[in-house]
Amino acid sequence: MLSPHPTRILVTGTPWPNPVVYSFHCMAEAAAHDVLVTTDSDVEVDSSYLREVAAPLLDPRVGMVTCVYRGKNAAGFFSGLTAVGMSVEMTAGVLVANRLEGMKFGLGPTTVVRKDALASIGGYPALKDYIAYDFAIGKLIEKAGYRVVLSCHIIDHVVNQKSFLRMWQNQLRWAQTTRYSRPWGHLGSGLIFAMPYGVFGFLAAGGLGLWKTAVLLLGAAVLNRLIEAWLVGWMVVRDPRIKRAPWLYPLRDLLGFAVWFASYLNLRYAWRDNRFELQGTRIVLRQSSPDSR
Repeated sequence: MLSPHPTRILVTGTPWPNPVVYSFHCMAEAAAHDVLVTTDSDVEVDSSYLREVAAPLLDPRVGMVTCVYRGKNAAGFFSGLTAVGMSVEMTAGVLVANRLEGMKFGLGPTTVVRKDALASIGGYPALKDYIAYDFAIGKLIEKAGYRVVLSCHIIDHVVNQKSFLRMWQNQLRWAQTTRYSRPWGHLGSGLIFAMPYGVFGFLAAGGLGLWKTAVLLLGAAVLNRLIEAWLVGWMVVRDPRIKRAPWLYPLRDLLGFAVWFASYLNLRYAWRDNRFELQGTRIVLRQSSPDSR
């Protein structure tokens, strides 16, 4: 059945360092209405999505809306670790930030803006060389005097990372994005992981012959992660995988710590078939795929 709404498909190249932002810029130029809803290509939503994410923009003081998301595993074990991290670790961080200081950033799987708010920061060209355009657009719109709202709508972010290498590259890119966007917050996030410190405590206490203390420290870390997985992953975003296998989150916690540590060791990252280098919060394209030129 044909759509009752007029639709256009735009095919764009990558003349800007951030190709996603260039795509949004081209679509915004062609858009006929004042509200722009942008998502990643690996997002699934339900029938109430547009109504719920656009509603806060009826308030002229609101310039942008964004959403938390749950991970949806589509490719096996490594993909599942990323998905669990989205549902628990990412969601927990966003909820804490919103509670402590209000939303001053966006989340890439959904950013909803009005054209006048976007124009107040110079449009998408102002974001063309930011590694974290979603963070930057929220920060700039909030600085321009508008409110950024975290929607109550929860979306699915489909994860399709079939190999450890692909999973690692994506995790590292996201961690580097946070490192340069929120440097002090990212540094402090090294303290939120429970499992690495539980393992260190186990080894240290075991080395002293205090095996009951060692087991207690490791057990406390595992219990902490299971409780967080249940409270955030199931009670907040309703991820059914968390309900079935909460033990995955302690494993994800160990992986998250390794990625956090690695984010301080490398200034280059991969996105699809392109290679970029970080210069502060900006990115420079170093090697591009022939198909993207």
